[in-house]
Amino acid sequence: MYPETLVTPMKAELTGVGFQDLTTPESVDSALKNEGTVLMVVNSVCGCAAGACRPGVKLSLDNEKKPSQLTTVFAGFDEEAVNTARKHFAPYPPSSPAIALFKNGELVHFIERHNIEGRTAAMISEHLKMVYDEFC
Repeated sequence: MYPETLVTPMKAELTGVGFQDLTTPESVDSALKNEGTVLMVVNSVCGCAAGACRPGVKLSLDNEKKPSQLTTVFAGFDEEAVNTARKHFAPYPPSSPAIALFKNGELVHFIERHNIEGRTAAMISEHLKMVYDEFC
């Protein structure tokens, strides 16, 4: 498990723009019971999370349509919450970072790590904006 002093600023990059930090299995399940759209970001300490995922997700929020709820779990830190979130990501294997969009509790779009690596924040943002326009 990563030390809290390392993880806290990385969590703050998303919570500072309105993401709810889900730290328990119950909070994950509760968020996904809501109607509407829920964006869930599996945050991570890796370079692609710092260089592309978090910045891309933040840029994507500058869109007319966007998810009604923004949530995040942190891989390697909030293990039980992440494991619960991953159960909702089936049939996708564990991936961090990752980005999931749920609509009325159903997974409608999933971006795995291999779709984040090698991409810029702008590319991830544009991809997410198209997803929001379709589902939100």
